[in-house]
Amino acid sequence: MIYCDSNIEYENYDRDEQMKSKPKAKLAVFDTFKTKNQDLTGEAKRQRSIITILGNNVNPAERTRTGISQKIAEKQEISWKNIYSGIFRDLDEILLPMEIAEEAGRLPLKRGPKALQEKGIPYYQLTKKGVLIGSAINGIENMPAQLKIFFAESNPKEKEFEKILTKFMTTSPTFTYSIFQKYVKAFCEDKIKELLPFDLSKLQDISDKNLIIQKEVILAFGKLSVQEKKEATAFLEKIA
Repeated sequence: MIYCDSNIEYENYDRDEQMKSKPKAKLAVFDTFKTKNQDLTGEAKRQRSIITILGNNVNPAERTRTGISQKIAEKQEISWKNIYSGIFRDLDEILLPMEIAEEAGRLPLKRGPKALQEKGIPYYQLTKKGVLIGSAINGIENMPAQLKIFFAESNPKEKEFEKILTKFMTTSPTFTYSIFQKYVKAFCEDKIKELLPFDLSKLQDISDKNLIIQKEVILAFGKLSVQEKKEATAFLEKIA
């Protein structure tokens, strides 16, 4: 059961009305500590959790600021009020302005300040851009569902990638997942100006050693004879 603290919601309703400017939004889902580049920062983990919750199509009460805070806090075994301000900031200063998430509707309140009762409590959902980011952070097992949702809303040019990526998703899921990770990470690092329209050719201008190696192996494999492919496959199975 999701508990809504109307006092906290009212404080932030008032803050919504008074905010005149916001800092430049920056998505931090791939940010790591400088001394531990394999460990995600607290902000990265928090933003990932928000995107995951919004992408799981849970009931509206669990997609309010309070609901999201409670779901994350329950998993971490901490008080949800301790992380509420961080959730508020991530939504209102990053995910909403960047159009990664959007308001999906409002839940009425039966108690609390009249202004808040009349306006209601907003709950959120992912945009198409948010679904794309979710496909890069939620793991290989969630990728089929994520791609199905994303390409259902894609334009003809974006759909050019659907057939081959769907095939790769079945035959090479790790490779496919890494492509989405590289694409979204490049956006987070300002190497790609916009995520949408979805266009993997944007990666051509980015020097990525692993991607270059993967491309080289795939292109070389396609040029081998049937016998050479068998030999190459046997070789790769011995080393990985």
